[in-house]
Amino acid sequence: MSRSRKTATAVRAAMGWTAVAGFTLASPGPAAVADSRDARDSRALRAPAVTIVPGGEGILAVAGYTGPRLGAGSVLTLTAPGGSTVTGTPLGAREYRGAVAADGGSGTYTFTGPSAGRPWQGRGFPFVLAVPADAVPGTRLPGCALRLSDAEGRRQARGTCSVTVGMPGPTLTRPESGVPLHARPEISGTAYPGARITVRDKDDRTVCTTTAAADGTWTCTPRPAFPAGANRLQATAGLNGVSATSEQIRITVRPRTVGAPDRRRQ
Repeated sequence: MSRSRKTATAVRAAMGWTAVAGFTLASPGPAAVADSRDARDSRALRAPAVTIVPGGEGILAVAGYTGPRLGAGSVLTLTAPGGSTVTGTPLGAREYRGAVAADGGSGTYTFTGPSAGRPWQGRGFPFVLAVPADAVPGTRLPGCALRLSDAEGRRQARGTCSVTVGMPGPTLTRPESGVPLHARPEISGTAYPGARITVRDKDDRTVCTTTAAADGTWTCTPRPAFPAGANRLQATAGLNGVSATSEQIRITVRPRTVGAPDRRRQ
């Protein structure tokens, strides 16, 4: 399956992780609490928390198994959290066969190589997850689960994983970069509906704040007025504890003529 450059870069990053460094131990689910032996199991599978914007894809890489040697036919399974789907198993190693369920509800890697060695240790196993376009930023998707079974289907390790819906980056569409401006130009753009918008200048001072409308548009006016000269603007959108920033734009404010009224639009 063809992949975008962004997804391919994320896959290479996941493949470059060594052993378990940088991974966080997932919190035990209800079943783990019920089974004290599993709750104390040092073989618990691990995966770093991931944040994926609505309508986007991200990589969740699984590692951490330190238990007995498992041979051919052993299977690592990721159960997709609610609302998301598994869309790929991009590990490029011939000893592993990746598969995705028809409904995208899960993905698996099956070890098909020789029994020698420890096939589930010392590497990360990447799964591509897709989040629906109508997912709400800041939502933690429930039900993400990991399981490693031997060739007979007996569970050898398990874990949970954390997938949070991210904030799409806002845009700054006005003022236009490079056009000389009055001291209080209208600033506008687009963002996720309901997101709180904060515009800051080159000195990280807040220029203006507003909330994105239901159609995703937003507008605000600087207060106080910009000083004359070169400046930069950047918008941040935040909602439910997640945020994203726009690209910066460079602006130039004309010196104000003494006695001239302060205009609100460029």
